[in-house]
Amino acid sequence: MAGGGTERIGFAAPGHGGPRGWRAFLSYAGPALVASVAYMDPGNFATNLQAGSTYGYQLLWVVLSASVLAMFFQSMSAKLGIVTGRNLAQLCRQEFKRPVVIVMWMAAEIAAIATDLAEFLGGALGVSLLLHVSLVWGMGAVGLLTLLILALDKHGFRPLELVIAGLVAIIGLSYLCELVIVPPDWHAALFHSVVPELQDGQAITLAVGIIGATIMPHTLYLHSGLTQNRTPVRTERERRKLLRFSNREIVVALGLAALVNLAMVMMSASAFSKSAPGLADIGDAYRTLIPALGETAAGVFLVSLMASGISSSVVGTMAGQVIMQGFIGFGVPVWLRRLITMVPAFAVALCCNTTKAMILSQVVLSFVLPLPMIALVVLSARKSVMGEYVQTKITSRMAAAATLLILLLNIVLLSQLLG
Repeated sequence: MAGGGTERIGFAAPGHGGPRGWRAFLSYAGPALVASVAYMDPGNFATNLQAGSTYGYQLLWVVLSASVLAMFFQSMSAKLGIVTGRNLAQLCRQEFKRPVVIVMWMAAEIAAIATDLAEFLGGALGVSLLLHVSLVWGMGAVGLLTLLILALDKHGFRPLELVIAGLVAIIGLSYLCELVIVPPDWHAALFHSVVPELQDGQAITLAVGIIGATIMPHTLYLHSGLTQNRTPVRTERERRKLLRFSNREIVVALGLAALVNLAMVMMSASAFSKSAPGLADIGDAYRTLIPALGETAAGVFLVSLMASGISSSVVGTMAGQVIMQGFIGFGVPVWLRRLITMVPAFAVALCCNTTKAMILSQVVLSFVLPLPMIALVVLSARKSVMGEYVQTKITSRMAAAATLLILLLNIVLLSQLLG
């Protein structure tokens, strides 16, 4: 968590040596890697599984477009933290009127709960199916593992980031294996990655869900918290250098997350679009993979789901702490926040379809998403906040247009749900 550890990695002053090139990049890397976990969480599994099984490769362009938008807004969030030394939630409390702040805080907490619901349920489902235990036992295991990993923050941010990096590597390697086991139609995949197509109303719902699962509201708050005061900056030259490194890390980390998401849809399209069209349940997907492709493919699928759920649950709890501390000035113990966010997940597990709940949680995220996006656009354009690093008019207009697009998609979705 930002500021949670005592470890500090500083820049070498000009002419005083220090890490250079890739060594320097690796020294400063971490925030974007942590944020990228949210782009590979179980909510992505649910929406990507349904997208691929229902529409084949047709929605790959949505995944790719959402990933590019995510890089854009995550870079804005990181820049905010590096330049101001404050996170997005703190700046909202400082710059906006109290009623606006209260609404934003409540919306952010709803987003955190919706996010944690998908992450927690997904990880628990992976444990349950892989180890053949009940879902309740799986939820208990994920909750315990999350707390143990979060405890590493007492030893500085690097041990926690290394564990998250290991879990991200497991997810990425798992889907690399899946694409070897289930080769996709590369021509169709490339075509639909760049050619927009929304076949019907359900495709629009899924597209909004994919956006909600890709550009995550809580990571826009978290990324600024991870970069604020992480590395002591002594000169403006060093600040600009840190901003360049941050942007490079975002491209690398979120680019890899985009590839994983594309691989999820391609695997689903290749494995299920003909044999099980419209498949939307993660448990059914696992059971379908066993006779179709063997125990290995099914096991790899569950391992990646479990790693995704555990890592994203850790990141979700970190984001919740940043949101609460930023908006209202105090936090609660990590274990208490973890228990509070577990309650809705247990309720869903006992009385609802887990995969449907996960998909709906991503739609909720998409409805909440415009608020932190608007805040980023407004704050990044204020000279009183950003000083000489204020956002250019062209960049501000691009960010505003992207935010407006998501608002319009939400209006279309809402009209469908009501009508």
